[in-house]
Amino acid sequence: MNGCCTLRLATAVMLGFYLVPTAPHAAGPAVAELTAEQIAFDLAAGKYTVETLTRAYLDRIARHEARLNAMTILNPAAVDDARAIDRRIAAGERVGLLAGIPVVVKESIDVAGLASTLGWKRLNATDGGIALVAGEDATVVRRLRDAGAIILGKTNMPAFAGDDTRADSSWAGPSYNAVDPDIAPGASSAGTATAVAASFAVMGLAEETGGSIQNPAAAQSLVGVKPSFALVPNSGVAPIASSTRDVVGVHAKTVYDAAMLLQTIAGYSLDDPKTVAAIGRVPTEGYIAALSPGALRGKRIGLYGPGWRRTPLSDETLELYGRAVTELSAQGAVIVRDPFAGSDFAEIATLHLGIADLRGAETAIFDLDAYFARFPEDAPIHSFKDLVAKTGEDPFGPGGPLNILSPMLPRGSNGEALRPDITEFLAARERYLRVFDRTMAQYSLDGMVFPQMLEEPPRMKGNGRHQATTVGEINVAGLPAVIVPAGAYRSGAPFSLIFVGPIWSESLLLSMAYAYELQGHHRILPRLTE
Repeated sequence: MNGCCTLRLATAVMLGFYLVPTAPHAAGPAVAELTAEQIAFDLAAGKYTVETLTRAYLDRIARHEARLNAMTILNPAAVDDARAIDRRIAAGERVGLLAGIPVVVKESIDVAGLASTLGWKRLNATDGGIALVAGEDATVVRRLRDAGAIILGKTNMPAFAGDDTRADSSWAGPSYNAVDPDIAPGASSAGTATAVAASFAVMGLAEETGGSIQNPAAAQSLVGVKPSFALVPNSGVAPIASSTRDVVGVHAKTVYDAAMLLQTIAGYSLDDPKTVAAIGRVPTEGYIAALSPGALRGKRIGLYGPGWRRTPLSDETLELYGRAVTELSAQGAVIVRDPFAGSDFAEIATLHLGIADLRGAETAIFDLDAYFARFPEDAPIHSFKDLVAKTGEDPFGPGGPLNILSPMLPRGSNGEALRPDITEFLAARERYLRVFDRTMAQYSLDGMVFPQMLEEPPRMKGNGRHQATTVGEINVAGLPAVIVPAGAYRSGAPFSLIFVGPIWSESLLLSMAYAYELQGHHRILPRLTE
């Protein structure tokens, strides 16, 4: 199903928040590549129950998890939660936008009653570490529950999210790319991407400080949404830089599903004061309503070039990008080549140890203190100082997963967190936004569209890193982005585009990505056959 009629019908079904079932069929559904849009139709038609659907996804996880290692823990209440939604549907009660939709949640995001390990062996109680169990849901998880989603479990990530390419440092071991296990899965939201790509769930929560939503989405041929900073609450999410850069976002198989999930988690929360900036920025009618097959017609699109970043694209990336630009033009987009040429945008970046622009991560210990303070009174850890004392290891120390950040972090003589100086970060954000907004206005641009990667994604073996085109720039600036599949390299590795726009432009970016997705159908299906 696709096109305008399907979109309007699905929107009417889901935005009404009511599902009227008929007698369900006995057989469980085939869940591979099943979308939230389709599930809404199927539940309304009584083709299966939420319990049957949930069990089908759990069965799929049982069949394939050993090969992919996407999950860290399953939710023992998932089937009970599904039954509860079935009872509400049967009673004709009002249910949420994601009623009955199975989702997964990145390990760094708290789920009440489940362990919060941050991917770190010292917090893995099953192997001698300290048990740190969340006493309450992260705000975004609470919003999932309120919308009727079924949380299947939590997904793997590198220790303290300290890798943008692989999850090898996780206590659970590496996650594998569902499209091709020989390709690095992208990180740090590796497990969420793998779980969604492999149809262990319909969609999932990811999180980004420096590429952790966009890299896994691109590497596994998924749709990803990296929201504007402060659009989505990240209270209850283990931080690297929650005061400056961290965002909770989306992995899904389709733009429509991604819009549904973003619609559920976005907006102001008392739990996270910075989200006051999002008041009035979330479309009243939601992100789904803006999706249109003709959304690219007349849109002015800027292209990648040395004005944005001086690093060139590989020959094959350039070839694939050229084809994608032709597709954009065929849908009526007006192409503007390298609109940042002549600006000083490319000069703003600062690489630390030649790897990444880490400005904003000065808040890491300060933010971790606030995160640990949320845990119940009887929890073993309530501050970063407690973490080091109880585990006997400093994650920012020599050999630690975040040692690269150590020189940036202010600490007291007893190791306690000190208020960080983010003057340099603020100056960089203001400069990025000033140049970005000026360029968008100068050329009347609606958005930028780049290859998400400079070159083919690296292999699983070896030390190659995912070379993104946009990580430092949009993370320091706080800009939103939507990633969408756009084909494949000759090796079979996924190739993706990233749509970038001004702060709060998620609705327009999703609509343009939706139009491109409908015409291109470029998603690469995993090799899992059952």
